[in-house]
Amino acid sequence: MNRGFYTILAAQFFSALADNALLFAAISLLSSLEAADWQTYVLQQFFVFSYIVLAPYVGAFADALPKGRVMFISNTMKIGGCAAMLVGLHPLFAYGIVGIGAATYSPAKYGILTEVLPPHRLVAANGWMEGLTVASIILGAIIGGVMVGPQFSEWIYGALPALRSIPPLDTAPEIAILVILGLYGLAAVFNLRIPKLPVDHKMARKDPIFLIRDFSRSFMQLWRDPLGQVSLAVTTLFWGAGATLRLIVLQWSKVALGFSQQQAALLTIVVGIGIAFGSVAAARYVKLERAVKVLPVGIAMGLIVMSMIFVTDWRVAVALLIVIGALGGYFVVPMNALLQHRGHKLMGAGHSIAVQNFNENLCIFGMLGLSAGMSAAGLSIYTIIVVFGLIVASAMYALYRRHGHDQDNEPPPTD
Repeated sequence: MNRGFYTILAAQFFSALADNALLFAAISLLSSLEAADWQTYVLQQFFVFSYIVLAPYVGAFADALPKGRVMFISNTMKIGGCAAMLVGLHPLFAYGIVGIGAATYSPAKYGILTEVLPPHRLVAANGWMEGLTVASIILGAIIGGVMVGPQFSEWIYGALPALRSIPPLDTAPEIAILVILGLYGLAAVFNLRIPKLPVDHKMARKDPIFLIRDFSRSFMQLWRDPLGQVSLAVTTLFWGAGATLRLIVLQWSKVALGFSQQQAALLTIVVGIGIAFGSVAAARYVKLERAVKVLPVGIAMGLIVMSMIFVTDWRVAVALLIVIGALGGYFVVPMNALLQHRGHKLMGAGHSIAVQNFNENLCIFGMLGLSAGMSAAGLSIYTIIVVFGLIVASAMYALYRRHGHDQDNEPPPTD
């Protein structure tokens, strides 16, 4: 690994840390505005919506400029969204601006890995990237929860009493957002230190209709390529399942373990810890040319998820969720690396990751909708868990049957 890679990691860590802390600050700000409860859920939808709507454009944008510069521009958008919250724009719309920055940031942060590292380093690089992202999710949840509390804002006011006289900074959520602005600023400093690399796969035309057609071609090209298809399907399923599993764990822990809302939220962090372990293990033991061979791990994950219906002890639940998270991290990291490698060869990494984001977020909407429909129909959480586990295991089994030998005749990537 070279110095540029570690600079990218630092930029990603602070940007993702701020993203996750901001969610808690924005929810707290909504509460202080006495917003209806449904707006908490819509808040996340405003954020995710940009990934779907902007999918045809963000990949081309990431490939049209040096990716370090794209990351800097994207962080500037996030800073603008934070500032908009502080000056009074409704949190839903302000958080949507942050979502635009996140959507444009994503293709660049992954696509740049193919430009600074040789192919045989991509699995290890993705392991570091995913592990660090999960760490930022966990730490973001912790510091976000701390910063919106009255003790933190009182400590800040004690250190800087002049802040009390500034109207946009007179509540705890607003103080938290101010600190988060600083985290985004720190990420932007690291963005500026990323080595400037030659532009790869620069677009010949930039008009919106051409970009939509170009995105459609990339979409079909990646789905038609055998290795692109399996890696795209697996990563799409993983993130759709991950978003759904978070809500399933919250409901299940209340019913099966008698947990409060706060205790249930801690269990979702446990899954993240497991993903970090699995990501590190994949980075160490899985080679890019054997990435498809990890699909049976996804089958095992789906089957083990169904065993949640037998658990009634929180200690067993913690161990089980760590295992589920570790299996998820172990099979998704090689698939991410394979997708980047195939996308880089076929169309440019920025394009392929934009296609990936589009599919993942559509899957999130679909799987959450299915779970909500089952819940609305009166099905128990245990039935939902079994259906969810069967969907994951069956999909992984079908993919393994179809693509399990796709890399047997594929020459290993070279430098």
